[in-house]
Amino acid sequence: MALTIERSAPTPTGQAPGERDARLGGFADHSWRTITIGLVNNMPDSAVAATQRQFTRLLEDASGELDVRLSLFALESTPRAAEARRAMAEDYAPARALKTARLDALVVTGAEPCAADLRDEPFWEELGLVLDWAAENTISSLLSCLAAHAEVLRSDGVARRPLAGKRAGVYAFDVVVDHELVRGLEPRYRAPHSRWNDLDEAKLVEKGYRVLARSPECGVDLFVRKARSLLVFLQGHPEYEADTLAREHRRDLLRFLRGEATSAPNPPANYYPPEAAAAVATFARHAMAAPEAAVAAGFPVSALSLDDEPWRQAGVQLVHNWLGLVARRKAARNAATFAVARWGG
Repeated sequence: MALTIERSAPTPTGQAPGERDARLGGFADHSWRTITIGLVNNMPDSAVAATQRQFTRLLEDASGELDVRLSLFALESTPRAAEARRAMAEDYAPARALKTARLDALVVTGAEPCAADLRDEPFWEELGLVLDWAAENTISSLLSCLAAHAEVLRSDGVARRPLAGKRAGVYAFDVVVDHELVRGLEPRYRAPHSRWNDLDEAKLVEKGYRVLARSPECGVDLFVRKARSLLVFLQGHPEYEADTLAREHRRDLLRFLRGEATSAPNPPANYYPPEAAAAVATFARHAMAAPEAAVAAGFPVSALSLDDEPWRQAGVQLVHNWLGLVARRKAARNAATFAVARWGG
């Protein structure tokens, strides 16, 4: 159907007059087809708008017959410039407003890591409160990248491990179990990854997590934990647009040229087409020899003008499956509520 961004304050949990009658009739009139999703956007100022756009597009493309209502939230403890806070205040509610929101599911984005230990991140405590709320108050929550790393550390002591270098690129993943989240995906699908850390699959399995897709080259992509709320964990980024990895590569290279990073980034693996890859390699060589001239010339336009998203179909199918799972569980919950309210129990 469609996706609508709710820009007003979240609906409180208190029952409005006449709400009981609407709730009792909800199952009959298919109100379960309306799914309310919260998006907690933890990205830095420069990436907030792009991340919102990417997840909005992905949810909309995956909505199918569902009517998806999206509310935006942000952590107050994430460091931001005053101007960015003012701009976000127009559309974003503080994460503490989740306590009075009526959501079926939650998406929590990753964040750009700053601390070696996640527990030293400025937003660690507040993110923990959000994850605790999600585990108790949603049908399911989808945790992306750093949010996934934070939850397995908090809940089960599974610490991420630093990689030798940034793992960025488009990788092939094998579906390894039958689960409703991966039905309709190709047995081997592609997904973008962009991270400095990894999770040990053996430790995840030992703690009761179920791995759904993995790669010998890149590790685990998708895993879940069944509890009161089904928690869905992604180390990758199915929401990424065609040029996202290129823009991250440019950012990381410019940071190196400015002396803000100790090593030059490798180009994203399995990503650039031959012409763009050659242009990026030439730019990188010139940048090492004459940084100021290279920066002035600008990153190759061909690398920033990509329009191919070979991971798109898999990402849409995955999120479509997730929304369908939420809808089915909401329908079952509404049916049970209807039966109890009508017949007692």
